[in-house]
Amino acid sequence: MKTDMGLMQDASEVVRYDSIGIPLYISTDNLADYPDRRALCHWHEDLEFIRVLKGRMYYRVNGKRILLQEDDCIMVNARQMHYGYSFQNQDCIFACVLFHPHLFSGNQILYQRYVAPFTGNPELEFIHFDAQSPLHEDITGFIDRIVDLKKKALPGYELEIIGVMNLFWSSLLQTSIIASAGPVNDTGFDLTLQRDMVSYIHQHYAEKISLSDIAAAGNVSRSKCCAIFKYYLQQSPVDFLNHYRLEVSRNLLKNCDFNVTQVAVACGFNHLSYYSKLFLRSYGCTPSEYRKSH
Repeated sequence: MKTDMGLMQDASEVVRYDSIGIPLYISTDNLADYPDRRALCHWHEDLEFIRVLKGRMYYRVNGKRILLQEDDCIMVNARQMHYGYSFQNQDCIFACVLFHPHLFSGNQILYQRYVAPFTGNPELEFIHFDAQSPLHEDITGFIDRIVDLKKKALPGYELEIIGVMNLFWSSLLQTSIIASAGPVNDTGFDLTLQRDMVSYIHQHYAEKISLSDIAAAGNVSRSKCCAIFKYYLQQSPVDFLNHYRLEVSRNLLKNCDFNVTQVAVACGFNHLSYYSKLFLRSYGCTPSEYRKSH
């Protein structure tokens, strides 16, 4: 769920891992820190684990909506389009763990036998662990343990995290949960088009982009473009574009010396007043106020 502005050539997310060269990311986040309490839709090669610590949130995976209650967890498979957002505009605190599948085993035979068939399975989009799930207690304990290990950061803590994950995966393989995971998406071609259009926005957000440009990236009509965005993202293409631009601008305000006008222009906003209005609506403060507080 972590939003990052780095992108691969296919516009999948470049995850900023906790340590360079170790594909592992662990954090505790608050939906209030996101514009409109909504994370950006993204995808990556890593498995993503979310545990709701306080409150509730909706989670969408390839257009399917899941309500995560307090203490619920979800495992999102590699390369699935996903994001979380507020339930009834309420705040939510959650733990997030990104774990690259290659960390499971250095032995290719074990990896191909026990991991690759599932991470490469297009039918396995996600697994929702609610209070009735047989592994609910295991996965909540596993995520809590990983978050605690990261917080203490003792020498070699990454090795212990990998060990914990291997134990969990072994438990998962011994149940029928994988076989009963999220249903197959019967609109796979539309999902490909959605990725193409989101990728276009990721790569051209700083330019002047119209709805026709976004639709052309998917080789569809403007009405079809809008319908696909509504199904998968619950946003119009223009709303998603502005949402993405705002997130980029937020990072620039924190990490570069551009003035507010320069930030707005760098993110594709041609009018400072419009940028400031959107920023205030999404974050509850002006860009200048946000910069001062960060």
